[in-house]
Amino acid sequence: MPHPNPQARGLFISFEGIDGAGKSTHIAGLADAFRGQGRTVTLTREPGGTPLAEKLRALLLNDSMDPLTESLLVFAARRDHLMNVIEPALARGEVVLCDRFTDATFAYQGGGRGFDLDVLGTLERWVQATPAVGEGALRQPDLTVWFDLPPETAAARLADARAPDRFEAQPLDFFRHVAAGYAARAAADPTRFARIQADQARHLVWQQLTSTFVRRGWLSIMVPANSGPR
Repeated sequence: MPHPNPQARGLFISFEGIDGAGKSTHIAGLADAFRGQGRTVTLTREPGGTPLAEKLRALLLNDSMDPLTESLLVFAARRDHLMNVIEPALARGEVVLCDRFTDATFAYQGGGRGFDLDVLGTLERWVQATPAVGEGALRQPDLTVWFDLPPETAAARLADARAPDRFEAQPLDFFRHVAAGYAARAAADPTRFARIQADQARHLVWQQLTSTFVRRGWLSIMVPANSGPR
C-alpha cells in the first residue's frame, strides 16, 4: 500500500562514479539537505555498511583475488547490507543514501576486470530479490546519481590523494573500462540514472545535484551552494 505522504516514503538513492569523481563529499551535503527538510537519513556505503560487509570490504580492497572471488564477496556483502540496513531503513520511511551499489560491480568487476556480465546478472537477481520488493522484482535504487568524470581527470585527482587501495592503484586503462561500464549501465536503464558532469567547479556540481532532486519532488527547494560541500 502506498505511503500516505509521498514526501515521507522510503527513498533509496545510490551514488556512482570512478575513484576521484568527488561523490563522497556531495553525499554528505545532500544528507544534510534532506535532514534540513525533516527527513531521517541513513548514510551508508558499499562494499560495507554492516560489520560483516565491512570485513569483506577490507578483504576486497587489500587482498589479491581473481574476478569471480571478488564478485562473490561483493554480492555477499551486498546481501547482508540489504537485509540488515537498506530494507529496514526503507520500511521505516527513511532516505537511504548509498555510496555505490550494484552498478559499481558491473563497472569495476565487469568493465574494469572484464568479468562475465551474465554471471554478474545472475548474482544480481539472486541477491537483490528481497521479500519487501515482491516476487519477480529486484531491489534497485529509486535513483542512481552518476558522477561522470573523464578517467584522466580522476587519475590526476587521485595522484594527490592518500595511499591508494588495490582498485585506486590500477592503471588509467582500467578506469577507462570502468567508465565505459558505467555508461553501459546508464544506457540500459536511463530513467533510473541522473548523470552529473563531475569535471566542473564544485558549486556547479552541487547545483546540478540538488536540482535533480528538486525536479523529482524529493527536495522542496533548491539548496544554496554555500549550504553544500566546501
